[in-house]
Amino acid sequence: MSFRTGLVRTANRVFSAFIAAVGRMDKSLSPADTVRRLQNHSFTFSDTIYLFHIFNTAFWVYLMKAPGFPLKLGIPIFHAILLIIPFTSQFFLPALPVTSWVICYYSSQFIPDNHRPGISVSILPTLESVLYGANISDILTRFTHPVLDVMAWIPYGVMHFVLPFVVAAFLWLFRPKQVLHLWARAFGYMNLIGVIVQILFPCAAPWYEVIFGLTPADYSMRGSPGGLLRIDNLFHGHGYTVTFSNSPVIFGAFPSLHSACATMEALFISHFFPQATKYAWTYASVLYWATMYLTHHYLIDVVGGSCLAIACFYVFLPDEFRGPLATASPTGHLANGTTSQRSKYAIYDLETPRPRGRHAAVDDAEYELSSDMSSHGSDEEDVGIAYRSPAPDTPTSAMPLIGPHPKQGKAQHARRNHRHTASIASLIRADDRVEEGWSPIGNSSFVFPPTPTRADRDGGK
Repeated sequence: MSFRTGLVRTANRVFSAFIAAVGRMDKSLSPADTVRRLQNHSFTFSDTIYLFHIFNTAFWVYLMKAPGFPLKLGIPIFHAILLIIPFTSQFFLPALPVTSWVICYYSSQFIPDNHRPGISVSILPTLESVLYGANISDILTRFTHPVLDVMAWIPYGVMHFVLPFVVAAFLWLFRPKQVLHLWARAFGYMNLIGVIVQILFPCAAPWYEVIFGLTPADYSMRGSPGGLLRIDNLFHGHGYTVTFSNSPVIFGAFPSLHSACATMEALFISHFFPQATKYAWTYASVLYWATMYLTHHYLIDVVGGSCLAIACFYVFLPDEFRGPLATASPTGHLANGTTSQRSKYAIYDLETPRPRGRHAAVDDAEYELSSDMSSHGSDEEDVGIAYRSPAPDTPTSAMPLIGPHPKQGKAQHARRNHRHTASIASLIRADDRVEEGWSPIGNSSFVFPPTPTRADRDGGK
């Protein structure tokens, strides 16, 4: 197969998956639908997490100075509108951890300096020398070359900002909706935890040590693009210089959220798309090197970010996606062609209907038909002793004694494979019933009593 043919086939598959994904979307624009769903929703303790998001948003909006009041109120109002419209809420409601991280990251620059903790300049290089025997990040920056600069820039300065959306898009196209929600939850909370640690434990990056040495730092200092300055010079621009100089978190070396994001992306790709495992971890390995080569992180920062990503991934990964269901399609079909056991309510993200009576909650397994409808022997092997007559080749109820309806001939064979509870009469051994003289089972030892004659009746009078 040529490269062009494979590319066309892949494009057709992606387009077909896109059409199917659009068909599964909720296209309603009526807020009344969202209100009705809230009224029918059964609230649990886990729903209290939304109170945390409300408090988080209110706190950081209060600290926000640009834009000022009252323009900053438009941010939560606009977000609330997105959440109340069904078409947009199906994306922004699961993405609440991501939006909470973004507003926390942006508004952290407005924290008053007298409420900020002191900046650590020497603790990271000291720990790196103690734990690894040398300052690894310093060794990696001693030799630079334009080719190495470009190799480090692509994953660190480009792919880091693009790949999260690519992973989310592929999860939306080729995996169940719950996997996309899991991605938003794990990715968002990981970054939120990382930013909070950077705020509470501010540390200087290697570029600070290169420029200022170990002199004390303060929050009035501006950030530096580090090794990305060579990329700006290579392309005759100032994009990275402006971006990193005005970063909301200047002293956020530990943990490295670049390495955390790369690890989380590699974990999701290798778990839900196993065929791409080697490519995902190759990208992550190159990015680990790039963070140190560009003087943005120490090795201990990379290790800390990766550990944070691994912890968040396995904490939020539900049990249902730890097995074969991880590679299931949005409709529940597994990679080997079989079908998963997810119900139709889970596939289409619907709430399971509540039982209406005492006997409404019945196990579906009692009503499943045997997969083999053509063999009589399979009935005897599959049906337990409590579901069949103790006498072989005998009916299990009175229904087979009644002549079948002409239209029921085709369904009669399928009914034999239906599991049902045996009647009380079928639980009694055939020999015992013959001794009593009333067994309805066709047994040669049973005879009907003779019909009395007229003379016998007259003699009885």
